[in-house]
Amino acid sequence: MIQAVVKLSRSAISLSRASPVGHISRISSQPLKFIHDGINGPSANPVAVQMINYALSYARSQKSDGSYAQGMLILEQCLSTQSSETEGQFAQNSIGTVLLAMSTLLYERGSFGEAIEKLHRVQDSRQSSLGVRVAATEALVGLYLQLGQDDTSSVIADKCLELLDKDDSKRNGGSKASVVARAKAVKGLVELVSGNLESAESFFKGLQDNEDLNGSVALSYGEFLHATQNFSLAKELYQRIVEGVPKNEDFGDINALAVGNMASDEISLAATFALGQLESHMGNFGAAEEILTKALTKTEEYFGSNHPKVGVILTCIALMFRNKARREHSSSLLLQEGLYRRAIEFLKAPPLESKDAETKPEKRDISALARGGYAEVLCVQQNRKTEGEKMKTWAEAAWGNRRMSLADALDITEPPSKVPVIDARIGRVL
Repeated sequence: MIQAVVKLSRSAISLSRASPVGHISRISSQPLKFIHDGINGPSANPVAVQMINYALSYARSQKSDGSYAQGMLILEQCLSTQSSETEGQFAQNSIGTVLLAMSTLLYERGSFGEAIEKLHRVQDSRQSSLGVRVAATEALVGLYLQLGQDDTSSVIADKCLELLDKDDSKRNGGSKASVVARAKAVKGLVELVSGNLESAESFFKGLQDNEDLNGSVALSYGEFLHATQNFSLAKELYQRIVEGVPKNEDFGDINALAVGNMASDEISLAATFALGQLESHMGNFGAAEEILTKALTKTEEYFGSNHPKVGVILTCIALMFRNKARREHSSSLLLQEGLYRRAIEFLKAPPLESKDAETKPEKRDISALARGGYAEVLCVQQNRKTEGEKMKTWAEAAWGNRRMSLADALDITEPPSKVPVIDARIGRVL
């Protein structure tokens, strides 16, 4: 491994001093890939891209502390070679892409603070291409939403829109429609999390006519349609992502670069999960169970069997069985209880004796939903009603969604007045 890194490192130093012109072919199937942008020469140093993909592949090969540490060492070596040449857009794009890759590995290991620091460095780089800075800003918004820092995410989303206004079209080749859509969609997601559906609609308006939607844009727009009960169009968007589209999307295009919880693997998983929820809300419980099971398997494979995101999926599966039992006038209490208990364990929800302030914001929505559902299971059992009431009190105190109450989220009527949509990227109830 070391010999390969040294060889790539030397090539990167040599190429970074050469004229930044030429074609860059696809390197691998990882989210970070780059091609010639057709205007200003290569988007980033092609050997740096090779090192990035090698580092990501190696880190994820074992998903261990050791493999991730080695992956970060490769990226640090790559960054040091790029930092020797810091002038111009080509050099700054190369540095920025390495920092984006580093932020992704840090995010995957749960080091959110360090990941955010790398992303801010990219966001603040004025010489980088607009696509690179929008990717950093989009990932920052995603992380802050996951951490429950909604006000900060809103400020950063506004900054993303400001980038479009300040963009030097001559230097950047113009603001591509895909980049503009991403900037608007990430602000729409912030508004959706905040429960401001009318405001969210203003940012998603017109996207139905855009054939150049990337995965994160299509997913956020689909979730908006889902929340506003435009089920048919939401289903179409979810299916496009799951089937490997959206149309015309090219992750090799620097304007479609995505990292952190907005990376392509996360988008694919979240779209599968959202589609399963949609089928459940439409009463198609057989399809919902099949799709949610696929989402669970993908989540366990990608993140590990004990990851909090597994708890998110299990919570939704339990709710699906709850709604199925109610509509079919059947019972699945034992099944629901087992799913809720596992979900709460993986979410690492605090003890019932803890105060609301002790609940970590990034897990509060789902933990409250899981415990709220579990409380219902307990309350119908006379000998466990006291325990259920205690759990219900905790869940109601922890619930922080602004669009609907916990009772609304749990009690989906037929036809539904409101439907909760769980975004697997950020672990929030929309």
